[in-house]
Amino acid sequence: MHIHDVPPPSESGSADTVYSPESGIPNPHPQILGQQKDISAQDIEYLYLELETPLPTPLITAPPGPGQSPPPDAPSLEQYTSPFLWPKWRKWMMTWIACGVTALAGYSAGEDNAASSLLTAEWGISSVVFNLGITIFCIGFALAPMVLAPFSEINGRRPIFVASGVLFTSCIIACGGTHVFAGLLIARLLQGVGASTFSTMVGGVISDIFHADDRNTPMALFSGAALFGTGLAPLISSVIVTRTSWRWVYWSHAIVSAVFVIIIYFFFKETRGSVLLSRKATALNKYYDQLEEAGHFGVIMGEKNEAKRIRWKVKSDEQRESLMQMISISCYRPFHMLITEPVVFFFSLWVSFSWAVLYLQFGSVPLVFETNHNFNLEQTGAVFSSMCVGAILITIISIYQEKIANRYGLLPKTPEARLYFVCFEAVLMPVGLFWFGWTSYPSIPWISPTLAIGCATMGIFAVYLAVFNYLADTYHRYASSAIAAQSCCRNLLGGVFPLVTNAMFTNLGFPAASSLLGGIGAALTLVPWILIFYGPQIRAKSKLASELAH
Repeated sequence: MHIHDVPPPSESGSADTVYSPESGIPNPHPQILGQQKDISAQDIEYLYLELETPLPTPLITAPPGPGQSPPPDAPSLEQYTSPFLWPKWRKWMMTWIACGVTALAGYSAGEDNAASSLLTAEWGISSVVFNLGITIFCIGFALAPMVLAPFSEINGRRPIFVASGVLFTSCIIACGGTHVFAGLLIARLLQGVGASTFSTMVGGVISDIFHADDRNTPMALFSGAALFGTGLAPLISSVIVTRTSWRWVYWSHAIVSAVFVIIIYFFFKETRGSVLLSRKATALNKYYDQLEEAGHFGVIMGEKNEAKRIRWKVKSDEQRESLMQMISISCYRPFHMLITEPVVFFFSLWVSFSWAVLYLQFGSVPLVFETNHNFNLEQTGAVFSSMCVGAILITIISIYQEKIANRYGLLPKTPEARLYFVCFEAVLMPVGLFWFGWTSYPSIPWISPTLAIGCATMGIFAVYLAVFNYLADTYHRYASSAIAAQSCCRNLLGGVFPLVTNAMFTNLGFPAASSLLGGIGAALTLVPWILIFYGPQIRAKSKLASELAH
């Protein structure tokens, strides 16, 4: 090992320590070389390791004495750096990859909508039965994260992302290759399982690499990617179905997904701090074992330069339950919080209805525009571009509105600050629904209901982002369970609505059906206002709300 300049004591913990930039482990200072005592009979002391823990100097005799061999090379610890300390370029690379796969997951929901008329005729099924493809996809999407979440705690996020990506891509290929409806349903269920990781775990990745104060912009991009991908699916798939085989709806999606799986494999780094810490402890302990096999015992500890034999352990590993217990808790706690926590219940209700409205548009838009405006399939798909544009606009607004408010000190440091903007922006959803319903007549230009779809999408986005941020800020260590509860409800209800869309709009009429939904949406806009005024009191009564939020 090379000897480098001695860093200040605040960096090394000792003036007799020098650091190897390649490994991150201190090298022995020349003043202590050859001073090793025989401490091989000492008991090993186990110490707790943190990502920021200063590492002690290995006690190495140079040149090796009798019975000793040259020491092994120190392991590189750069890969175990805290994700919070990563350079900005790496954080944003991870964020953009995560947003890309989120858009792919959102794309999955409505990609088969354009092929409805072809496949219902080919397979002899009704449109309601065909829409089970969306419902089944949403069931896999809703339930899988509760089982997969504990694996990410043990094995990290990256292996789950890679495995889910392979499953996701394989099932898309299977959807494109199937010749029976039952095969499509099975493939869609497993596709939902794979897609769930690409959406629900992205919030955890962002929390791993950004502190709470810096989280709004990446969370806004994540939310925007989910809605953008959802609107993009019928837009592109309608063009594919019109101009070539419906199978290319899936195969084109599979090609893009496979590219992202390759990107994840090579560029997606592990972000979960507890997993990185466990791997760091394992690497260090292996290095100490190798040193002792070479006859070099102990490290230099403390200001007195005491020689000790140590090994590292990690507190989170000791506190972790068994895998089955973790899965049980992961499945039980979200529903327990849904029942016992009013904030989780009403936020889940609010975001679930918003998501149901989003998925309902897969059926309502073709029904209205083909019936009243005589649009063909490709023209109807083009209407969904308003959803994409709305998602982009509200994402930009959400990023800059908080930056401007923080610059002028307008937002208090409480979880309720996350709700100030959504109190007004959430109104866009019921406004869009009323607007869509009462401008759907053939005598009114098609552009008016098209703009209404974009307006409603902006309101849905505002609800989605606010719910994520508020639950994360309020429940802290239980945030993943609170978010899992709303995610499960959101996807289950979103999967049910496409089954009733046609009957609702046909029996009630387009204006009345949209007005009914708009009225429910308007009533639910009271949820953030109640928390603005009574949030602190409600949180004070909660046993699970984070102490940091009080």
